[in-house]
Parts: sequence; C-alpha cells; structure tokens
Amino acid sequence: MQTRRELLNQSAKVAGMLAALGLLPSWAQAQAAGYQSAAFEAKHMADVMKALGAGAPAESKGVIVTGPDIAENGAVVPVGASSSLPGVKRLLLLVEKNPTMLSAMFDVTDAVDANFITRVKMGQSSNVFAVALMADGKALYAVKEVKVTLGGCGG
Repeated sequence: MQTRRELLNQSAKVAGMLAALGLLPSWAQAQAAGYQSAAFEAKHMADVMKALGAGAPAESKGVIVTGPDIAENGAVVPVGASSSLPGVKRLLLLVEKNPTMLSAMFDVTDAVDANFITRVKMGQSSNVFAVALMADGKALYAVKEVKVTLGGCGG
C-alpha cells in the first residue's frame, strides 16, 4: 500500500514534469469573460455609459432604486435596483461619490427577474443610481440619496 508521503512525492514529480513541458494551466484570472474593467474603473456616469456602449441615461419611473435613507455603517449599505419594464438587458448600481462610480452590474435575461439587492461600500453620503440598460439601446435611471453616518471607504 502506498503511503501518503509517497503519493505526495509522486504528485510533485508529475507536476514538475508537466510544468517543464508547459502543460500546466496558466495563472487563473479573477475576472470572468465579458468583464467590463473600463466601466468599473470609471469615475463619472458619462464614462461608465461610454464604456458600456450606452448613451446618456434618462430618468424613468420604471426603474426603482432601494436603500436606506440613513446608513449607520458605510461599509455595508444594502441597496437594490429593479425594473418592471420589458426589454431590460442589464441593471447597474452606481454610487456618485465613491472613488469609482460603478458598484455592481447584473445581466438580465428573460429567465431572470430584473430585481437585485446587494451591499455596497460608501465612504460618504451620496446619491445612489439604479440604471437599466434596455435592449433598444436606451439607458434609464432612478436616483436616491443615502446618508452615511460612519464611513466605509476611508474611515
């Protein structure tokens, strides 16, 4: 019977041979295919929309942003975005005064209800936007002010 030590020794030899032949997989990447790094690095709404290929958003009552009026801890602020409009392809959550504005992005299909809730980090009181990117290329938004009493991003 093979001991654990012998098994580990053989595994290390096999891994060394595969590495020498270049057959081991390359470093794992933390981002998924289709990750929009330019959008998540944008500092203004216009830059986010440009990175996602959308025009300037228009305010709409068909898009709803949820969140507390006053957040006691800016490190974990529960916010949500939803829409009952037909043709929503993507929902975004943006925090205006964060170092990078885009906090969350959700892809929507016909099998998924356009209703998402998550927690974001907010360094200070700010407007939170829910933006719905539509199938016809339009961008619609709703806005809510959230006041933060204890800082999340910087304090």
